[in-house]
Amino acid sequence: MTEVRTRFAPSPTGFFHIGSARTALFNWLYARHTGGTFVLRIEDTDTARNTKEFLDVILESMRWLGMDWDEGPEVGGDYGPYFQSQRKDFYKQKVRELMDCGRAYEKDGAIWFRLEGERETVTETYKDGSTGETICKEFERVHAAPVVIDDIIRGRVERAEDRDFVIVRSNGEPVFHLVNVVDDIAMKITHVIRGEDHLSNTSKHIELYKAFGVEPPKFAHIPLILKTEGSGKMSKRDRGALIEEYQQRHFLPAAVRNYLCLLGWTPKDDKEILPIEEIIAQFDLADVHQANARFDERKMAFVNQEYLRALPDESFTWLAAPILGEAGLVNDKTDEDYIQKVIALTKEKVAALDTFPSFVRYFFEDSVAIDEKALAKISKKNDPYARCEELLPELANLPDFEDATVDALFGKLSAERGIKLSDYYAPLRLAVSGLGGGPHLQGILRLLGKEKVIARVKAFLAGKKS
Repeated sequence: MTEVRTRFAPSPTGFFHIGSARTALFNWLYARHTGGTFVLRIEDTDTARNTKEFLDVILESMRWLGMDWDEGPEVGGDYGPYFQSQRKDFYKQKVRELMDCGRAYEKDGAIWFRLEGERETVTETYKDGSTGETICKEFERVHAAPVVIDDIIRGRVERAEDRDFVIVRSNGEPVFHLVNVVDDIAMKITHVIRGEDHLSNTSKHIELYKAFGVEPPKFAHIPLILKTEGSGKMSKRDRGALIEEYQQRHFLPAAVRNYLCLLGWTPKDDKEILPIEEIIAQFDLADVHQANARFDERKMAFVNQEYLRALPDESFTWLAAPILGEAGLVNDKTDEDYIQKVIALTKEKVAALDTFPSFVRYFFEDSVAIDEKALAKISKKNDPYARCEELLPELANLPDFEDATVDALFGKLSAERGIKLSDYYAPLRLAVSGLGGGPHLQGILRLLGKEKVIARVKAFLAGKKS
């Protein structure tokens, strides 16, 4: 069996977005699933828009997502160079071959690919968009045989090209259709895995393969990614569309990669969160959906949260400590054991690393700011100040703040006063943390210690009187 060779061929003309990352990932997964080769090729023929900055973003983002390439920039390989800007002489040679055999010709300064089939001259009528004038234009319609595309995902698709098309522009720059096919042939690509929006190009590409006398690769056109609201294809201008955003927000790359897998593919047993080794073992192009995928940033955040929860405390600390430092909450003098205890207590409730400082701020600062919305919500069903007035002397008399001791106090007060336990929990949590939610209250009290807890309850009560 021929070794599988897939490729990802981005243009360095913009930031790396979700759609490109998903395309790269599906190519990478299929190569890894089959034990094949994953090629990274840079389509940098658009000299007016290409920048090294965008190239670096692509390479860095792919590394961040854990997608290594077997051939390509900084790696090399037997079929390079892997930048199209360095392959121009090769394209010129292939164009000459097409012209020599009558499959290409020059017209209006450009080079056109000639389709095979009977021809007739027809007139096309349209209105000029700026003047409204009716324009009549003659062109040759070609009655070519339909091109059959046996797509691994879409199934059998038939398309017919009815006119010749440009393969080299009048400025001498080769067109995407030409360089794409020429490079795939030269690099022995066996599977072209790309977005469904490229399906309209595939009939042209197959015509070129036939003209070069080469068997086309297998095609697999993956579903489009729609915006969250489903109102159209997601673009790089949409919120959450750029991989760089998730890097800046400290998402875990493995979580982002896991979520991208779910955009058009479903693991067995509907188990959505699983290690990359299992994803590679399961992934097959035949299982990719035909229906478009809808991007859901909330679901990506959920997947990221699950990955965070699964981290060992030491790994979480290694990631979180610099973020706490940037927020001014910890420094080299902060007790590392205390940081570890805070993380062990709060990790299960952490939604994301970028919000982690605001979630644990009260553990590292002397005073807290009371969340007014949380106060208003608690006050609708309870009197938080009255509950804290009742708690303050009882807390001051406790011998220690161990969980069992605190639990016994809450139970005693609840029984004596006929007040639900939750009516004590919420006001005390608000007083000592400033927040309406968070980790286990008894754990918060134990970590903060008696002195800080008493001081914060007093400050909370003083806030009512001022």
